[in-house]
Amino acid sequence: MFINIKLDDGAILPTKAHKTDAGFDLYAPERFIIPPNKWDGGGVIDTGVHMLIPDGYVGMIKSKSGLNIKHDITTEGVIDAGYTGSIVVKVYNYSSDEYVFEKGDKVTQIVIIPIANVEGFTLVDEFEDTERGEDGFGSSGR
Repeated sequence: MFINIKLDDGAILPTKAHKTDAGFDLYAPERFIIPPNKWDGGGVIDTGVHMLIPDGYVGMIKSKSGLNIKHDITTEGVIDAGYTGSIVVKVYNYSSDEYVFEKGDKVTQIVIIPIANVEGFTLVDEFEDTERGEDGFGSSGR
């Protein structure tokens, strides 16, 4: 499958480092500084990348593991099918130091995955029994 894409001036085409990678890297089109300890806000990077994700798919914005592990930088988001605006990424810096993205640095990745076509919900009074039931965190042991 190929996805139609447009780039704003200065934007960089998303790429995969390896053929088998799940995500395509999204890059900083210019220099951005993300302030430290922004638990409540972070910074925003407009990648300048527009893509037309087809019906039945979603683009999941996922942190780059190297940025997460080495620099406490995280990203998260959802790009719905049919959205054609620029992909703008919320970047959280949980470290005590500012982080500088230079033009061309990897910011995050987008993983294109199929989704179920759930049309809505049916309200019920109770569920049928399942093996797990309401058992939550820690229910399966250590």
